[in-house]
Amino acid sequence: QVQLVESGGGLVQAGGSLRLSCEASGRTFSNYAMGWFRQAPGKEREFVATISWSTGSPDYTPAVKGRFTISRDNTKNAVYLLMNSLKPEDTAVYYCAAQGVWRISYYSHTKDGYDYWGQGTQVTVSS
Repeated sequence: QVQLVESGGGLVQAGGSLRLSCEASGRTFSNYAMGWFRQAPGKEREFVATISWSTGSPDYTPAVKGRFTISRDNTKNAVYLLMNSLKPEDTAVYYCAAQGVWRISYYSHTKDGYDYWGQGTQVTVSS
């Protein structure tokens, strides 16, 4: 059974940092894009970051560019999100995701571009 399990969320003050981890099991995702999304109360789930399988090239939503860093370790079948300079507006449930079939890169920025999802981890940034 394929599972993605996030960890590392918590409560942090504005300006602080958190590192989210997502470990996958059940299949390898070394040949597929992985990413992070977030969903705040009353909001739609939105794209945060993605990292390609072929080159490891990252991409970010403008709201987090320069503050967040996505990385992956294919030997561990894992993807990470380092979040620096956190702001209250970053408060959300963060979900990791993985592709199960190949797609052109456009879809790595969309919810429909991913086939497997973690259960989410809460990130709360206080002011």
